[in-house]
Amino acid sequence: MEGQIWFLPRSLQLSSFQAYKLRVTHLYQLKQHSILVSVGEDEEGINPLVKVWNLDKRDGGSPLCTRIFPAIPGNKPTVVSCLTVHENLNFMAIGFADGSVVLTKGDITRDRHSKTQILHEGSFPVTGLAFRQSGKTTHLFVVTTENIQSYMLSVKDYPHLELDTHGCGLRCSSLSDPSQDLQFIVAGNECVYLYQPDERGPCFAFEGQKLIVHWYRGYLIIVSKDRKTSPKSEFAGNETQNSDKQVLNIYDLCNKFIAYSSVFDDIVDVLAEWGSLYVLTRDGKIHVLQEKDTQTKLEACKSMLFRKNLFEMAINLAKSHHLDSDGLSEIFRQYGDHLYNKGNHDGAIQQYIRTIGKLEPSYVIRKFLDAQRIHNLTAYLQTLHLQSLANADHTTLLLNCYTKLKDSSKLEEFIKTSESEVRFDVETAIKVLRQAGYYSHAVYLAEKHAHHEWYLKIQLEDIKNYQEALHYIGKLPFDQAESNMKRYGKTLMHHVPNETTELLKVLCTDYQPSRENEGPGMLEGRKANSEEFIPVFANNSRELKAFLEHMTEVQADSPQGVYDTLLELRLQNWAHEQDEQIKEKLHNEALTLLKSGRFKTVFDKALVLCQMHNFKDGVLYLYEQGKLFQQIMHYHMQNEQYKKVIEVCELYGDQEACLWEQALGYFARKEEDCKEYIAAVLKHIENKNLMPPLLVVQTLAHNSTATLSVIKDYLVNKLQKQSRQIEQDEQRIQKYREETTRIRQEIEELKASPKIFQKTKCSICTSALELPSVHFLCGHSFHQHCFESYSESDSECPTCMPENRKVMDMIRAQEQKRDLHDQFQHQLKCSNDGFSVVADYFGRGVFNKLTLITDLPTGRAATTIEAGLQRELLIHTKRST
Repeated sequence: MEGQIWFLPRSLQLSSFQAYKLRVTHLYQLKQHSILVSVGEDEEGINPLVKVWNLDKRDGGSPLCTRIFPAIPGNKPTVVSCLTVHENLNFMAIGFADGSVVLTKGDITRDRHSKTQILHEGSFPVTGLAFRQSGKTTHLFVVTTENIQSYMLSVKDYPHLELDTHGCGLRCSSLSDPSQDLQFIVAGNECVYLYQPDERGPCFAFEGQKLIVHWYRGYLIIVSKDRKTSPKSEFAGNETQNSDKQVLNIYDLCNKFIAYSSVFDDIVDVLAEWGSLYVLTRDGKIHVLQEKDTQTKLEACKSMLFRKNLFEMAINLAKSHHLDSDGLSEIFRQYGDHLYNKGNHDGAIQQYIRTIGKLEPSYVIRKFLDAQRIHNLTAYLQTLHLQSLANADHTTLLLNCYTKLKDSSKLEEFIKTSESEVRFDVETAIKVLRQAGYYSHAVYLAEKHAHHEWYLKIQLEDIKNYQEALHYIGKLPFDQAESNMKRYGKTLMHHVPNETTELLKVLCTDYQPSRENEGPGMLEGRKANSEEFIPVFANNSRELKAFLEHMTEVQADSPQGVYDTLLELRLQNWAHEQDEQIKEKLHNEALTLLKSGRFKTVFDKALVLCQMHNFKDGVLYLYEQGKLFQQIMHYHMQNEQYKKVIEVCELYGDQEACLWEQALGYFARKEEDCKEYIAAVLKHIENKNLMPPLLVVQTLAHNSTATLSVIKDYLVNKLQKQSRQIEQDEQRIQKYREETTRIRQEIEELKASPKIFQKTKCSICTSALELPSVHFLCGHSFHQHCFESYSESDSECPTCMPENRKVMDMIRAQEQKRDLHDQFQHQLKCSNDGFSVVADYFGRGVFNKLTLITDLPTGRAATTIEAGLQRELLIHTKRST
């Protein structure tokens, strides 16, 4: 009343500053900003001033006043009755005793950025104002002693709506928090009303004359006059005498109970700060009300409510105070136990269902295992599965409950949930259904959730629907189809052999799942290894033959095992067939398969198969392919087929010369008259020079039927050839001697006689030869500058150097081959003329005595002369050759 504004910090050390010269009538402290708005008077008369203070900035020790303006609606001086400011600092509303409301829009801390206008005019004093912000919509509630109105400030022209035709006194209105949907609270003497911007909400019958109304953290705070006291004034502050008693009630509207109630002497106001409520009384005292912690409040309330069995109210109380799920679960459990003990099993199971996720399911399951309460247990287990908290045991128990109740509809509903909503262990469900005999349900579940192994196991072992199982495999992806055919192929082949064979043909060639409603353009087909499926046909040789023949026809690169098995199968059929025509056909099929060229890598295996089944044509063919010519001849020798022996020698004698020798020995051992065949053999031996004559005579000496006349022609021809060969060799020796003598003479001339160089042209540029020039013993001459440009070595003739190098390379090659003993032995053994081979190696110097030169000739001149002579010798040797 002296114009001061006081500050009371948490330390309770009072401080103040002079805000007005006369008095302060209203204050409004913003919650989110350090801005204080005050209304007061600086001079006598009705001349209220509004001041806006920035508490963060100082001006001479006092807060900085950022704005001052008079609070007058129009030109009529009147008393300010209430004040409110929007938290965004863009709206300020001032209510007056004459019923006017002035709205300031814009930055309320500055004069230039705000605009003031009269929003409301009436004949009843304004007793309360409150801003409500919902999204981008702003409303202003205006309450007078006789009515309540709502203005929409976010729309042009500020449309308004009258909400009620009765009002309230000063300080008897407030705005709730979001827990009560930001409703406007108006406290009358009989009831407390709650309002939305467009309608009236619920009301509460709190009797008594209301003096102060506040909202704090979900609580409604009402200060009312004790019934024994009489009201003094309805509007002017509602103040009472010092002796009057006032009641402070704190209501929990959500849970509908009184959280606190006490009587005070003459309350000035109830303030909320630092998490507590402060009650300021007229006698200068401040009383602090501290809210108990949530756990303490709940424990006190629960113990009281549990004693009265008011579990629903306890649940609502816990939810409003945001009790954690563990605490709520405990209330539900106790409520369920209470109902269970009373015999209300249906109600109890509903409470136990609300504990799912917190309470151990076995606690509930044990209570309802009795057969009479199995339907309650079923409901609990269903919810447990819906929340995806069931394990395999719970699934087993639920399915057993369905089967005990014979509730097929519920069972189908449970298993036919969509894939995204599966909340149970599918494999466990399949096992239980199969054990209970619900095969169709188990099959449905297995098919829907792609448990292919269980589907096939039930179809084949329980339902024995082999056709359906085979059709199902044909719809599977390649990998699953392949593995399941390996696992169940024998069973399917035993019962549906034709269909199984057809599926295997597709699986091993170009497999694509047979899906309905799918057109062309599917993924590229894959193929399995056909060899791995041969064991499936263990007792079905007919189907095996069809399968293998199909694979060899459509897939030429089938595994080798397919061809091996097909050959063995055809040989078996050929060996056991009695009908000659069919046997001939089978014979041709087996031989055709052998000639397909697929048995080169398994030659031995194919040969063993043919020998096991005495397949002669196959054995001979394989001998021929394996170049086993001696075996072919021995085969004919064993069967005494003389012409065949000769034919083999004629066909393969060029590839293996020893065949003629063996043939001669074979016929020589025969006591029969084989002169014709011996003559034919001797003719080839003579033409090919395969055996020495002495060896031929020794071989035939063992045959009593072979006379001298048989080999007379052979011996005469042989001696004549040798005579001609001797004459040719003597002529060649004489030629080589003459050539050697000539070359030696040339070497002596080079060593002893002078060399005259008569070249007139350069051998490189063909120009006239001029000094200085370079001459070589080979007869070539060069300009010195041409020689230096083209020569690679100072001591070699550029023209003769390529030929010389070739000769040198030949000499080096001969030297490298001197020690090739194995090659020499091989050539000596295989050559028709062994003497020529020995002579060739002798010429290469193989048999020369090795001489080590340890001391080099002294003097560069000697070295150069020797090198030149060697080159000349090489050149002459090359030319003569």
